[in-house]
Amino acid sequence: MEQKLKEYAALLAKVGLNIQPGQTLVISSPVECAYFARLCASAAYDCGCREVVMNWRDDVLTREKCLRADDAVFDEVPAWRSHFYNDYAKAGAAYLSIAAEDPENLLGVDPDRLVRSQRASGKAMADFYRLQMSSGFPWCIASIPIPSWAKRVFPDVPEAEAMEQLWEAIFRTMRITGDGQSAQRWQEHIAMLAQRREKLNALRFKSLHYTNALGTDLTIELPEGHIWEAGDDVTQAGQPFVANMPTEEIFTAPLREGINGVVYASMPLVHDGNIIDDFHFVIEKGKIVEAVAGKGQDVLRSAISVDEGACYFGEVALVPYDSPISNLKILFYNTLFDENAACHLAFGEAYPCIEGGRDMTKEQLKEKGLNDSITHVDFMIGTADLKIVGTTHDGRAVDVFVNGNFAL
Repeated sequence: MEQKLKEYAALLAKVGLNIQPGQTLVISSPVECAYFARLCASAAYDCGCREVVMNWRDDVLTREKCLRADDAVFDEVPAWRSHFYNDYAKAGAAYLSIAAEDPENLLGVDPDRLVRSQRASGKAMADFYRLQMSSGFPWCIASIPIPSWAKRVFPDVPEAEAMEQLWEAIFRTMRITGDGQSAQRWQEHIAMLAQRREKLNALRFKSLHYTNALGTDLTIELPEGHIWEAGDDVTQAGQPFVANMPTEEIFTAPLREGINGVVYASMPLVHDGNIIDDFHFVIEKGKIVEAVAGKGQDVLRSAISVDEGACYFGEVALVPYDSPISNLKILFYNTLFDENAACHLAFGEAYPCIEGGRDMTKEQLKEKGLNDSITHVDFMIGTADLKIVGTTHDGRAVDVFVNGNFAL
């Protein structure tokens, strides 16, 4: 176990972030994950990291604050926190986020408090989010188990066994077997994703049409000059990194006002410490005009009302149903894993997946038809029977997905 943990930390430092000599690393981590954060810090220093800066968080204190803090707190962001994120981002620091939390940690919290807090953060940390979305610095999200999350994933076994099972599942998604070869396997995986990406880019689709037995019947137009991206990326300074580990997706940005139809979620969504389940959207000219959920409807409706762009879409992602994470048949209740087990969409901010997009201003991206928002929320729509038909600019229909998997 110790060897696997060290290999995992080294994988994040060398492949996920590709830490360069003299570069600062900021690690955001739950307090329960301190032992792993320390291993990641050590691995970063092995790469020549200048300094590792810690940003701790705690589920218990977060819940206490959201329930009991003065109401005005949720409209404010201290100047030091704004500087913490923005200044390190502007300096090109690397960011590692260890994503592990109780999926229902904020159940019962007033959704208005959560929305107002997000609005305040979006404004105060605008530089950080802008640079993150345009690959201005290397960043990576990864995860390790904590007891409250493990028990949600494996509720029928004792806590210790749930932790063990979740560890094993995460190691499998990260291609860590204990032989020290995970970095090589990741390079092979990234090369495979790149091949799929290039096939999609060569087709230059005008639109995609989604259908499945859940009731999804959705047409998504793509912007002129759109670009498909894969799991790996390169910063504006030329530093390769992998933002999500694990990753199985190929993604692009939709045309903001070019989506019409209905789409049904295929998995629950964990958002703002709540579980949203059994939900669907009706979309007209890109805008969500109806949002219905069997569970968490107030949280869902709050999520799409954070700002004007929250009820439009910013990402279209393709993930085969027959993929390593999907084949585990585990509902992780963690978007990092669940979004890489199924095709998904995201409402909110668009990545600049368009020719020359990284050099464009927000206004220029909007002119090209991309959405602008302070939020970006992925939700899963892929199923075993999902069919996606792409239409090219000359009117040719091409099967992209058949029975949930790539047909290209």
